[in-house]
Amino acid sequence: MPNNPKSNEQKMRTMINAWETLAPTKSFGGMTLEQFKALAEPAFAARQRIADLESQMTAAINERDAADTAFSAKAQLVVNGVLADPSEGPDSSLYEAFGYTRKSERRSGLTRAKTKPGGVPGPSQ
Repeated sequence: MPNNPKSNEQKMRTMINAWETLAPTKSFGGMTLEQFKALAEPAFAARQRIADLESQMTAAINERDAADTAFSAKAQLVVNGVLADPSEGPDSSLYEAFGYTRKSERRSGLTRAKTKPGGVPGPSQ
């Protein structure tokens, strides 16, 4: 059998279906149809368990995302409260500890064009 879980499952189902349909009372390879089905059952059970776990994972991811969204909305209110607080504000250690850059540590954003030799402004880098 190919080493691909999907094709393995398809092969198992195809073989079981063909055996059930065309020769249900015969034995092959020293096994009855029921023994062959019993041999395949752990593989089917594992696949079902994986599908269940994937569904649980999807649900957990959705719960996490919803909780993150709710947190982010309230967190922004808290940050705005720190910014508006007269004893804290945009230059406070608390604001920085929240992961933001204090106002006094921000760069101005002003850039000047570099000049080439001879005083001719060149392209800004």
